[in-house]
Amino acid sequence: MPGLVDTHAHLDEIEDIDSALKQAAQAGVEAVLAVGQGLTSNQKILELAARYPATVYAAVGLHPWAMRNLDETGIEENISFIKNHLLSACALGEVGLDYDKRVLKGAGKELQQNVLRRLLQLALEFDKPVSLHSRYAWKDCLHLAKETGIKRLVFHWYTGFSSTLSELIEAGYYISATPAAEYHDEHRRAIREAPLNRLLLETDCPVFYGRPDRYRSQPADVLRSLKAAAQIKGMDERELSVQTTANSIELFKLSI
Repeated sequence: MPGLVDTHAHLDEIEDIDSALKQAAQAGVEAVLAVGQGLTSNQKILELAARYPATVYAAVGLHPWAMRNLDETGIEENISFIKNHLLSACALGEVGLDYDKRVLKGAGKELQQNVLRRLLQLALEFDKPVSLHSRYAWKDCLHLAKETGIKRLVFHWYTGFSSTLSELIEAGYYISATPAAEYHDEHRRAIREAPLNRLLLETDCPVFYGRPDRYRSQPADVLRSLKAAAQIKGMDERELSVQTTANSIELFKLSI
């Protein structure tokens, strides 16, 4: 099997990194894009990328969930850190919008949109791709991305409307398949409808997946993403692995 790429992983939340990356390598994973969620997370991600330069690629970001507990000073501190370190990172991420009511209680739509707009402008300034969180906010995310002029972007773990999917594909953006492709109807539909040259693989580890049996994901589980996506597409796993890895290299400019 050609080398796989996990294009979205929270490696800073995994306790035994050495073991996780070893298992990933045994599963055929050649590279992992580690995404940051806030100041402490970003710092750890950059350290991991320096420790595993041939495998881990860093992305720095500010997750909408993290914004719930930040005041204006905290938000500015996070944006400043991202600006100062984005050039040495592979991508901007994880950033985006989250309209879940639990998030909106601490970070309203206007605040989230203003912060995302500023972060996307940084990605444009430093010519970096974007790993985008868009839960219940697919249209607004697409609008902001197009408004800013971002050319390289992935809607990670996309479960949104088919109409929005068509628009984001037309804009040249990507979506990614997670292990939830084994059972999640909206996610499976999006993967089915996305063209092969706009599809990536990821795990979003260490989130939990599975119905009915639950498991805590690791980068090695990108193999489950591959198998599920290949089944949905009705195609050979090897062929899909070649295409998704090529897509990952093109979007994130990986040296693999």
